Amino acid sequence: MESVLNYGREFEFTTAHFSKVKSDLYEYAGIVLADHKKDMAYNRLVRRLRALSIMSFDDYFLYIDSNPQEFSEFINALTTNLSGFFRERHHFDFIKSMIVPKIRESKAQSVRVWSAGCSSGEEAYSIAMTLAQEIPNISQYDIKILATDIDSSVLQAAQLGIYDLDRVSDLGEDILRRFFLKGVGSRAGKVQVIEELKGAVSFKHLNLINHWPMKGQFDFIFCRNVMIYFNRETQQELVQNFYRYLKDDSYLFVGHSEALAHHTSDFSLIGKTIYQKKVSL
Repeated sequence: MESVLNYGREFEFTTAHFSKVKSDLYEYAGIVLADHKKDMAYNRLVRRLRALSIMSFDDYFLYIDSNPQEFSEFINALTTNLSGFFRERHHFDFIKSMIVPKIRESKAQSVRVWSAGCSSGEEAYSIAMTLAQEIPNISQYDIKILATDIDSSVLQAAQLGIYDLDRVSDLGEDILRRFFLKGVGSRAGKVQVIEELKGAVSFKHLNLINHWPMKGQFDFIFCRNVMIYFNRETQQELVQNFYRYLKDDSYLFVGHSEALAHHTSDFSLIGKTIYQKKVSL
């Protein structure tokens, strides 16, 4: 059967190989790789074998054992990074209509936001743009947006804030003029986020199933289309941790296919995939 499954492949990728990939990914990141993702795992990892001139998956696993830095490349290859500016627009409309008024009324004048699973940075920058658009005197506020991801390679790209023009083509001229610089020369066909916006966002590497080193609590957290990759037990632990890291009455935004109903009664559903932390009594 293995020979049939591997027919036409450049490298043999057996059920045992795939089982090891699944086990290592789950042990490190808590991500559950479904059985039907075998082809995806092969297609992504085979690029590493080619890059390293390694001729088999057995040799690749041995290479990881003797070169621990390659394990980061292994994780980066297997984690999904789909992002875009202002995805699920209703979340940003909620920031405008509900969160910004609370910020304006706040005497503390500090805002703390977390984009968990930030990928290549579009989500975090979208949050920053929304706040900048809706708060006229934003320079008087202390706004910090933490953006974390397990994939170190996408974090490097996110920090640069450089995107192809087609990634921002539907944002509108007002947003493009205010928040982006048009590339010239070698960067023609690209745009870069302005320094003012980049300064509001701090990109950090974080494995969500490990210790969270952050101090203090957040006004709202985005964790969208991340929990779908974990089993129910890990999802439950994440939701409980998010609860502890949110201020009372603050908000947790999740993905369109995610729901907290099976995980906790500590949040109230107040909008489409928008939850509010219940006040502790």
